[in-house]
This record gives sequence, structure tokens and C-alpha cells, in this order.
Amino acid sequence: MQLHRFRAGRTPLLVSLPHSGTHIPEPLLARMTPAARRLPDTDWHLEKLYDFLDELGASVLAATHSRYVIDLNRSPDGGSLYPGMDTTALVPVDTFFKVPVYLAAPPAEEEIRQRVETYWQPYHQKLAGALEAIRAEHGTALLWDAHSIFSVVPRFFDGRLTDFNLGTAGGKSCAPGMGERLVETVKGFSAVLNGRFKGGYITRRYGDPANNVHAVQLELSEATYMEEEPPYAFREDLAARVRPRLRALLEEFLRAAPRRAPPPR
Repeated sequence: MQLHRFRAGRTPLLVSLPHSGTHIPEPLLARMTPAARRLPDTDWHLEKLYDFLDELGASVLAATHSRYVIDLNRSPDGGSLYPGMDTTALVPVDTFFKVPVYLAAPPAEEEIRQRVETYWQPYHQKLAGALEAIRAEHGTALLWDAHSIFSVVPRFFDGRLTDFNLGTAGGKSCAPGMGERLVETVKGFSAVLNGRFKGGYITRRYGDPANNVHAVQLELSEATYMEEEPPYAFREDLAARVRPRLRALLEEFLRAAPRRAPPPR
């Protein structure tokens, strides 16, 4: 099975979907607990929710494999994104609700290394190459890292999650003021900038405003568009309300981008 899907767009915008995949190779699936096989920590239905991306001329890179195979939004060395805080690993061994992923022993170091080579590296090679091609063509590249999560996960945050959680690595992954401009765009939903989710590895690694690459992560509460219990059904009645706000955010992201001439070839 292909490791990711990519389609090129016509604008500076690239949307990354690193946690929307659901495929797990059968030998690996057989090692997993019943709870893990339900894939609760998937960023469900995001390609359906963001169904307007072609109209915006965006490039799209979407993972096909589950984050339980490997988490594409973690450092390949396994370093924590939030030192001192609870988080899941590069190769998760438990779910967001601390249920074991594996029936027996979790993957050893050599297996993790092989998964990095097999699954992690191809996604990031494609992402880096696509961003460079966009920057070469347009002078600026805009990376939108799209995520979603349960509205209530006591492991990671108290109470109920804000609807729209925008992260810019504390303002380091994009031009000054871009994050603030984006959060002001959200109407009719609760929104926060650099709250519990400040941007994962992808945002922090590729956001480079000094070199005309601007990255923003959106962690969207799943309660805004789907059922949060199995089988995690998509709710078009909810999506119809949130989708225009997502589109407005990405349109504002395109408008807010500093205009630069393409580098000489």
C-alpha cells in the first residue's frame, strides 16, 4: 500500500494530514489490543471535512497509515514535544486514555528504527520537497498542519478543549502577527493561539519564516464535526457549520502571507 497521497496545487498553500491514516499492516494489527484496533486516536474524516482544498488551489499531503504504526508528527529521535508533560511516543505504546496498544511487549528499538526508515522518512522527504518546490515557484510556502482530537482527554488537558487550537510554536513558525490574525478570523467557535497545543514536530521543524516558509498547526476539537464514540461517525450537520470557518482560516492564511519574489533559479 502507498505510504501517503499527494496532489500538487497551484497556490503557496500546502496542507499536511499526518494523522488521518487508518491502515495498519495485518501482522502488526494482530499484535494490537482490541481497543487499539478501533484506532481511537485517529484524526478522523479530515479529508472529508477539508473538501474545499482543491478550490483553494492547495497542495495536499495525507498519510495512509495509522499513527499507531508511527507518529509522523514526532521527532525521529523520540524527543518530547512538551518536556515535563505527558504525551504519546514516536511509536505509541498506549492510547490517549492510557489503554495499552500492544497485547504483549511493545516494539523494541530496532523495530522502531525500521519504522522510521520505512514510514517516517518518506513522508518527511515528500513534505520537505513539496515545500521547497512551492517556495521556488511562489517565493513563499504556507504549511497548514491539520489535526483533530477528542474534546475531552484528561491526560493532556483539563476540562473541555477549545474548538479551534492554533499553534505557531509560540510565534516562531510563521511571520509576526500571522497567528493572531488567524485566531481573530474564527467566528462562532471558541479559539485559542498557542494554548495546550503549540504545534508539533512538523510545525516546529518546517516553519522557517526567515526563509519564507510559514507553518501553522490547527488542532480541531472533534466535537465540532463528528461523533466521539465508536464508530466515530462523520456528522455533516455539524461539519456544515464548521467547514466555512476552516475555509475562512485558510483564505486568511493565504492573504496574510508576506509576498516575496521567487528565489533566482
